[in-house]
Amino acid sequence: MNRYAYNGYGIYDRNREIREAIAAGERALSSLREAQRSLDSARGWGFLDLFGGNLITGLMKHSRVSNASRYVEDARRDLTAFRNELDDIRDLQDLDIRIGDFLTFADFFWDGFIADIMVQSRINDARRKIAEAIGRTDAIVRKLRAEV
Repeated sequence: MNRYAYNGYGIYDRNREIREAIAAGERALSSLREAQRSLDSARGWGFLDLFGGNLITGLMKHSRVSNASRYVEDARRDLTAFRNELDDIRDLQDLDIRIGDFLTFADFFWDGFIADIMVQSRINDARRKIAEAIGRTDAIVRKLRAEV
């Protein structure tokens, strides 16, 4: 496809659309990585809490989980923007842009935490899902860079 084309509303610049998608993907990756760091910290505090922790370790763990929750919300917003930017690019080939299925990775994260072991399990699930989201988003951004 031509790099420039008239689309009825103005000139379509494919490379500009790709650059905008890359920027949105990089913002999403940044948010995901911040959430990952917070969850890694929460996991460490969670282990301490499981094996004889006290009020301080519990507070630290929940503080890190709270931080991760904020970053997960940022990531959800950034991934939605990334998906919208990808929708603006015509004729994407061989890109698996089904981001929607991991936009909801945080839904379980806000359920009530009853016991330390459940919290630790949910932290580990969130870490796994965030790592998956990072991998998929990074792969899409790399493919987009190859298109420009």
